[in-house]
Amino acid sequence: MSLRSIEELYEVAASTKGGAAEFEKTLGKPRSVEELSKVGDDRWLSSMSKAVFQAGFNWKVVEKKWPRFEEVFDGFTVGRMALISDDDFDTYLKTEGIIRHAKKILSIRDNAIFLNDLAKQNGSGGQTIAKWPKEDFSGLLWMMKKQGSRLGGATAQYFLRDMGVDGYILSRDVNRALIREGVLSKDPSSRRDLEAIQEAFNHWRDQSGRPLMQISRILACSVE
Repeated sequence: MSLRSIEELYEVAASTKGGAAEFEKTLGKPRSVEELSKVGDDRWLSSMSKAVFQAGFNWKVVEKKWPRFEEVFDGFTVGRMALISDDDFDTYLKTEGIIRHAKKILSIRDNAIFLNDLAKQNGSGGQTIAKWPKEDFSGLLWMMKKQGSRLGGATAQYFLRDMGVDGYILSRDVNRALIREGVLSKDPSSRRDLEAIQEAFNHWRDQSGRPLMQISRILACSVE
């Protein structure tokens, strides 16, 4: 794969953000596998659910209401949420202070079951996600899309970023940069596209030692 070096792309990006020193301050750092592995599955389910409710909705409104969600949904305890009954569901649809979107509420139950299934692999759902190989982030996104509920598109990407997992976000500018660099011919829509993206990110990661989330931002900011 013939790609411009990440150093060259970094220079372009930094020039749009006041220089390298200022740009470097904007580059996030992922949490370690050890840190992520200690996070309870209730926090993974909460963040996952928040991303689902934010999709297609005003993020600030969801953020403001989230303490009420935590209260109504029992702190997103996975075992309890996996057992949401029809009576529970009817109650949630009448509860004040949350966003009463039926399909998204049902996704809380479905994703609790999903995390329970992942827990069979590594002791907890969160550990399965935390220990997923960085060089196969695209595989993690694909798995979440296929096995989780309403975790396609950018939803899983934003959820994982919120948790501090190292990965990329395929924003409009990142996609434009990937098309410009010849990685894609159009916005990604298939598993093959994700694999091509992963190959490029792995190349830049090996070249620079930078985490995927920093490479993602460098690409986004290199778009003029």
